Amino acid sequence: MDTEERSRGRSVVFVAAARIARSVAAGMINIAFPYYILVDLHYGASVIGLIYVAATIATAALSFFVGVATDTVGKRSTLLVTSALLPVSALMVYFAHGLWMVVPAAMIGGYSATGSLAGGGVGGAVQPVQNAVLADLVPRERRTGYFSFLSFLAGAAGAGGALIAQFFSVQELFLVAAFIAALGMPLLFFVRVTERKGEFRRLKTKRTIGEFSVTGMLNGFAQGLVIPFLVPFFLIVYHVPKAEMAVYAFWSGLIGAFALLSAPLFERLFGFVRSMLVTRGIGTVLMVLFPIVRFLPFSIFVYLVAPAFRIAAVPIQQAELTRRVDDDEMGRALGTNQVARLVASSAATGMSGYLIDGALLEIPFFVYGIIMAANLYLYVRFFGQKKQAG
Repeated sequence: MDTEERSRGRSVVFVAAARIARSVAAGMINIAFPYYILVDLHYGASVIGLIYVAATIATAALSFFVGVATDTVGKRSTLLVTSALLPVSALMVYFAHGLWMVVPAAMIGGYSATGSLAGGGVGGAVQPVQNAVLADLVPRERRTGYFSFLSFLAGAAGAGGALIAQFFSVQELFLVAAFIAALGMPLLFFVRVTERKGEFRRLKTKRTIGEFSVTGMLNGFAQGLVIPFLVPFFLIVYHVPKAEMAVYAFWSGLIGAFALLSAPLFERLFGFVRSMLVTRGIGTVLMVLFPIVRFLPFSIFVYLVAPAFRIAAVPIQQAELTRRVDDDEMGRALGTNQVARLVASSAATGMSGYLIDGALLEIPFFVYGIIMAANLYLYVRFFGQKKQAG
C-alpha cells in the first residue's frame, strides 16, 4: 500500500468518524424535536409541519450553495463549514425561550426530518459534500460498497442516539447533541482530497442531473408527506411516551442501518433500477397500510421495517449518480438532486401538517403511495434501458 492510498484510507476513516458523531446527535434530535414542539411548547402538528417546511426550504437553498462551493471553492473547506451548522443549531434550541429562536435554529440545523438516520436524519445540507468527498477518496467500482458501509455506520449511530434520548430531558438532549456533533469536527481538518475545482459554467451532464433530480423531487414529495409525522403519529394516535418511542426509533434505525449493508448484494443481483423497484415497492405498500390498520403492534412493525426498505438501495443510487457525472460537476449534481428533493418535501410537509391536525391521518399515506408509484415508473423510463455507468 503506497503513501497516497494510506492517506486516502485515513481520510475515509476521519470522514466516517465525523459522520458517526453527527449521526448520534441527529438521532437524539429526531426524537427530541417533535416532543419539544408538541409537548413542551404545546403546539399542534400544523406548527411542527410549518417548522419542517421552513427548515426544508432553508436546507434546499443551502444545499445549492454547498454544491456550488464544493466544485468551485473546495470540498474540504466546504465540508468543515457545513458540518458546524448542526452543533450551532442544537445550542440555539437549548438556549431558546420560544419559537422566535427555535425556527431559525431548525432552519440552520436542517430539522426537516426528511432524511433517514443513515444520512444523519437532520442537517441534510452536509450530505452532498460528504458524498463528493467520499467519491473522490474511493475508486468508482467500489463506491457502492463504501457508501453502503458508511451509511450503515451512520444509521447505527443514529439509532444509538435515538436510544440515548430516553436518558435525558428534552431540553438536555439538545445540549448533549451539540457536544457530540462537535466532537467529530476536528477530524475533518485532516481529510485530504484532490481538489478538482471547476468553473461556474453550463453543466455538461445536465440531462443526467435533470433525470436524477426529477426522481429525487418525487421521492422528496413522498417523504415529506409521511416521514416527518411518523413519530408524531404514535404520539397523537397511541399516546406513546418519549422513552418508549426512543426504543422504537432505536430499533427502526438499527434495522435500517443493517438494510443498507444489503446494497452491494442488491446491485449484483438486480442492478440499479430493479433494486429501486424491489426495495421501495415493498416499503410503499407497507406505508400505505400504516394508517389503515390501527393496531399498535402492526404500526410498530411497519415503523421498524418500512424505512429500511425505503433506504436499502440509497447507496446504489448515490454511487450511480457519481458514476454518471463529471468529477468537477459532482458537487453541483449532488446538491441539485438534494435541492429538488427538499423543495418538493417542504410543500408536502406543510400540507400533511394541516391534514393531520384535521384528523385526516390516512390521506398523506395514500398520496404517498401514488407518488411513489409514479417515481418508480420514472426510474424505469429514465434508466431502465441504459447501461450501467462506470
